[in-house]
Amino acid sequence: METTVDWAGGVRFIARTRGHEVVCDQPEDNGGTDAGMSPPEFLLASLGTCAASYAAEYLRARKLPQEGPRVRVRAEKASQPSRLSRFSVSVELPPLDDPRHIEGVERAVKRCLIHNTLLHAPQIDVAIEAPVTMEAGAAG
Repeated sequence: METTVDWAGGVRFIARTRGHEVVCDQPEDNGGTDAGMSPPEFLLASLGTCAASYAAEYLRARKLPQEGPRVRVRAEKASQPSRLSRFSVSVELPPLDDPRHIEGVERAVKRCLIHNTLLHAPQIDVAIEAPVTMEAGAAG
């Protein structure tokens, strides 16, 4: 998997993957133009859409009503270091005739790739690529 992110001016960026693109921006009160979701909101959207997809697949596989599901994701902020510290995922389902399917959907949602990625912190490697000009090299 790969996504490329390009600066689009100010604090706005365009993320591109497989021919799709989304705008990432900050709210106006944080220096942006509110042209798109902020990076933390994208993380919530990623967790929510993954959970919804796994819930919908559970319902589809069992030929249960698929109108929905609707997923709401909330997060709490923490500092030292600055991060999202706690996520809450709420899944609204269509009426089901057997309560055991509620547990089944919960198990399915907990198997979501993003859920498991957040539970088991991945290794993140950072590489900075920038040409050094002669003037910058002489100043140091």
